[in-house]
Amino acid sequence: MGYGGNTTCVEVRTDAGAVVVLDAGTGIRELGKTLAAERVREVDLLLTHLHLDHIEGLGFLAPLFDAECSVRIHGPRQEGASLSERIVAYLSPPYFPLPFARLDAAIEFVELGAESFEVGGLHVAAAFVRHPGPTLGYRLAEAGRSLAFIPDNEPGLDPESGLELAAGADVLLHDAQYTDEEYETHAGWGHTSVGHLVRTLAEARPGRAVLVHHDPDHGDEDLERLRDAASDRAGRALELGFEGLELTL
Repeated sequence: MGYGGNTTCVEVRTDAGAVVVLDAGTGIRELGKTLAAERVREVDLLLTHLHLDHIEGLGFLAPLFDAECSVRIHGPRQEGASLSERIVAYLSPPYFPLPFARLDAAIEFVELGAESFEVGGLHVAAAFVRHPGPTLGYRLAEAGRSLAFIPDNEPGLDPESGLELAAGADVLLHDAQYTDEEYETHAGWGHTSVGHLVRTLAEARPGRAVLVHHDPDHGDEDLERLRDAASDRAGRALELGFEGLELTL
């Protein structure tokens, strides 16, 4: 109730005012209303992967219904179909009430691998991380400041996963879904335990570390216990991501 139950969505505003959105979970609905009120006309959306909790809000992003808007959807190359085919299938009946062709915005799809590129005045580095299905993490940099976004990752199966993106970042948003005990029965599910998070932080040494991708079975007190345990073991103060959190780099 305190930290929020929407699924993953992070808005990034650049110095020049460009809007870059990381993932399209249910949190994107409120963001879309804000963007519409501000008459934002250009949005770049970076998807880490296509699991439902990271794309289920996409059909409720207001700019998609504005003919004056351009939306570029970036995401990992898929197996057996294109990124556009996957998204169009989701945003069409029977999964969505309107055919994709009825969306008014100019929509472009950009398939990504492990690469670097420029978007909205930001330098973006994308790298594959350990998670079921093609999954990317991102590092966004501008004027010497950097944000690493790794909401789904399982360093328990690959200790190097995500480290290149996270190393020395001013702010790291990282998966912290499980306690060590919970991970024992969830190995292979694609998420991070407290112990594996502590190891990752010791290697990456980010300026600030924000724990995200909370387990839906964890209440507020559970999250705080997990944060405190991770902070104690890491020897540094860690933060819990919550709805409405604002970070200035």
